Amino acid sequence: MAAKGPEVQELAIIEAPSVLGLRPSGVEQLPAALLAAGLLDHPGTVRAGRVEAPAYDPERDDDTGILNPSGIAQYSVRLADTVGGVLDRGLFPVVLGGDCSILLGNLLALRRRGRYGLLFLDGHTDFYQPSAEPAGEAASMELALATGRGPRLLTDLEGRGPLLRDEDVVALGFRDSAESAQAGMQPLPPGLHAIDLEGVRAVGAAAAARRAVDRLAAGGSAGYWVHLDVDVLDDEIMPAVDYRIPGGLTWSELESVLRTALADERALGLDVTIFNPRLDPEGSIAARLTECLRRGLSARPRPSSHP
Repeated sequence: MAAKGPEVQELAIIEAPSVLGLRPSGVEQLPAALLAAGLLDHPGTVRAGRVEAPAYDPERDDDTGILNPSGIAQYSVRLADTVGGVLDRGLFPVVLGGDCSILLGNLLALRRRGRYGLLFLDGHTDFYQPSAEPAGEAASMELALATGRGPRLLTDLEGRGPLLRDEDVVALGFRDSAESAQAGMQPLPPGLHAIDLEGVRAVGAAAAARRAVDRLAAGGSAGYWVHLDVDVLDDEIMPAVDYRIPGGLTWSELESVLRTALADERALGLDVTIFNPRLDPEGSIAARLTECLRRGLSARPRPSSHP
């Protein structure tokens, strides 16, 4: 009888339905919607807990200019504990948000372990400073906060800030350059590698993702996290988001990017944010998103059989 090969690495689903960086618009229902659509049916998938957020405060903080800064800081630590526990077990965390501010907790879990990178898949660059963000929503600032730009309460979590070095980040697929410039968002730093939607289309999704992974691998980081805001998808196929913007990736392009990024053993985790099930009453978009995620995650490499 042939020897049995190694099992596919288990995926650990963590529910992180925080809307502290946005508002209670419906994105808090994202985990339930994707689980109901069959995300747990992916082979080797387990549930690894749910991290509830503190109470939402709709008043903008006077000192930081951000909504719920203390709550986000507290939540980030708790989420990092849960993600860290999954990593300690040798599992691959798949964190279901919630809004994009959950990225801080995911990155904190890695920062506790050393230097890591980020593949940032988002229709927006989310690099706003508080003075330029109209509502004070951290979900429009998380990449800036993660790279150390903003109030210390959120840029220096546990005294470990910044969570990322500029050169350890690749932003891919965004299409908000004109909008963000008009709003007065601070520019992306020159050390942060950016491939906008036009750049993705110029070389193809798989090639753009390969360039991003190679860029992350060429630095001094020990691996990378993958952040997926579903508004990176074309607005015509993903209207179930709170801030719509024309254009975006097709389903096949996103699947190609995910498969390329997640096939690399240096990919250490994935989060999914901003999908709003209230804007998908029939559940058809949730089903298609779940299918895309399952196909992307199926590219995860088998773990080494060596001890």
